[in-house]
This record gives sequence, C-alpha cells and structure tokens, in this order.
Amino acid sequence: MGTDVSIDVKRFKQVRDEHGFTQAAFAELLGIKNSTADIERGRTKLSGKVVAELLRQFGINPLWLFGESNQKFLQVTKGDVSPKVISLNSAENENIVLVNVKAAAGYPHNVQDVEWYQQLPAFDLPLPEYRNATHRGFQIEGDSMLPNFRPGEWVLGKAVPTIEEASNNKIYVVVLYDSVLVKKLQKLPDPSKLLLISLNEEYLPIEININDIQELWQVNSKLTFNLDAPSESGLLRQLQQSMEELKSDFRTFKQ
Repeated sequence: MGTDVSIDVKRFKQVRDEHGFTQAAFAELLGIKNSTADIERGRTKLSGKVVAELLRQFGINPLWLFGESNQKFLQVTKGDVSPKVISLNSAENENIVLVNVKAAAGYPHNVQDVEWYQQLPAFDLPLPEYRNATHRGFQIEGDSMLPNFRPGEWVLGKAVPTIEEASNNKIYVVVLYDSVLVKKLQKLPDPSKLLLISLNEEYLPIEININDIQELWQVNSKLTFNLDAPSESGLLRQLQQSMEELKSDFRTFKQ
C-alpha cells in the first residue's frame, strides 16, 4: 500500500487484517460490491454505510478510523441478553424451568415461543437465594467442563440482563442462535467479542460475537446425583483447579 493513502484507508485495512478476512469476504460482510480493493488503494472513499457497519459489527470508533481519536473501540450496545420468556405457577410466582439435553437442542430456536416452554418441567425453590430473580436449569452435556461439572448434572443459572453486567471468570450458560453452552466467560479488549473457556484443558477457547448471544445465565448452583466420596487423586485435581482459578484471577487483577 502506498504511503499517500489516507489514515482511514490504512485503518480500514488494519481492521480487515486483524480479523483475517479476505478483501472479498470483508466486502460481502460490509455490503460492498465485489471487494475492498478499490477502498484500500484509495480509489473509493469510505461511505457512511461502511463506517456504520464497522461500528455495528466490530465496535470500531469512527473518530479513531479517521485519526481523530486514540480510542479504537466503542461499546455499541448494552447487549440485551435477558430471558425472552418466563414461567409462572398458579400463584403467578416465577418457576425454574428445566432444560434437559434433548430440549437444549431446540432451545435456541424456540427461545421466544411461549407454548414451547409449557412442555418443559418447572418447579420453585423456597430458598432466599432464588427469590427476586429469574433462574433456569440446564443439563450438562459432554465433558468440556470437567472436573467441576459432569455430564448429566444440572446447573441452575440466574438471568443476566445485559452483557455489561456479566463478570470475568464466572461460569455462564450461553444461549447462542445455534447452541447452548456452559463456559467460563472472559471479556476481550474488543467490546464486540467474548471468549468462552472450557474448564477441561483439552478444549480450546471459543471466541464469539456478542451479537450472537440470545440469553446469558450466571451459574450459581448445581444439582448432582453422584455423591461418591472423592478419591485422593480427585481431591488433588480439585486443589489444582482452585489454584489455576486463583492464578487466572490474579493475572486479571494485575492487568
């Protein structure tokens, strides 16, 4: 790229490179015909629509794009991830709906379907920890969250209204548009993205767009039916896991 290209063009290409898009793929994403080649050569100016798309999809600050600010990202939205449907009992108090593994497969596609929820079991817990908030139960599938959460166990999650209220290094049920995941959450410098981390180190972290999240539930308890006394090796694994979480929290604090 020539040195006479304007700063907005340079930074436009920087965004494309950072996200690993080809010129054609980036053009399609932003609604540009053919490719971004003419923009990156300085032949075509950035339109207001493209600038708006960079803000909406990547949180890119328009002032940074044009060299008027050092702040690269803006928080585009508060990220509404609150429950789309709640369940009430005969006394019009909220129930805790249980979503088993089979139901979880259809949950993302029925997240706003009131009749669909009526097919799911629901109950209430007369405990202070479950008052004045919406809770939902999800069954664990797979081994990505071992050793803390085993397949077949249930987690109970408290509804999170917005992404802003989510906390780093907490466990969440993340309802995407195509799946339901139980992961540890890590916020990223780019406010449009999050990192989902498995406790089982055999699984790599997953980077997702905030706009892909439909609902978010912070896990605060679980139901288990395996009450075997932990073995010595099991206790050691638990201690190691606790130490890793402490080190992770410490690194986050130092940053």
